[in-house]
Amino acid sequence: MLKINKKSDKLIIVVHEIYGINQHMVDLCELLSEQNFDVICPNLLEQEIAFDYSQEEKAYHNFMDNVGFANGLHKVKNILLDIQDKYSNIFIIGFSVGATVAWLCSEEECVDGIVGYYGSRIRDYVNIYPKCPVFLLFPKVEKSFNVEELVSTLDKPNIDVHICRGEHGFSDPYSSKYNKELAQNTFRETLHFFKNN
Repeated sequence: MLKINKKSDKLIIVVHEIYGINQHMVDLCELLSEQNFDVICPNLLEQEIAFDYSQEEKAYHNFMDNVGFANGLHKVKNILLDIQDKYSNIFIIGFSVGATVAWLCSEEECVDGIVGYYGSRIRDYVNIYPKCPVFLLFPKVEKSFNVEELVSTLDKPNIDVHICRGEHGFSDPYSSKYNKELAQNTFRETLHFFKNN
């Protein structure tokens, strides 16, 4: 688990992708802490070394077979139980599978806001009605499903969805799908969301 303590009364829980706590997650946690948030990034994979991007398929199967969304949710909920009385605001940000785990946390009373980047598996949990504001970012095209179709099912109170002109992974500077301008714009919007909820 990665923790950065700024002695803040606001916490952001960062939920990683299938790869684990890689350099992208470390950098993001540092960027968020520079905005005076405490940050926790749980290691859902429970392994020291993150998967490399070249191991995408292996990392995906490892997550689905050995972690899964229910277990990911359980781990984040345990953190929430431990820390909910220590903070005035608790937010969760997740990427890909982490965005789906974050989405599953949106019904928790102590969560003040959720940000999800390209949470493609949210499509399996569209029956959720978030109790807190949710900001979701999807790329225009995903390999495995129709983004417009999913977005139409998410037309509910508390949910703000943006479809971005980028690909899955656009915010990750270490990914071949990185889109610098889009990454900067969405990070700015994300900070705005955290500071205004």
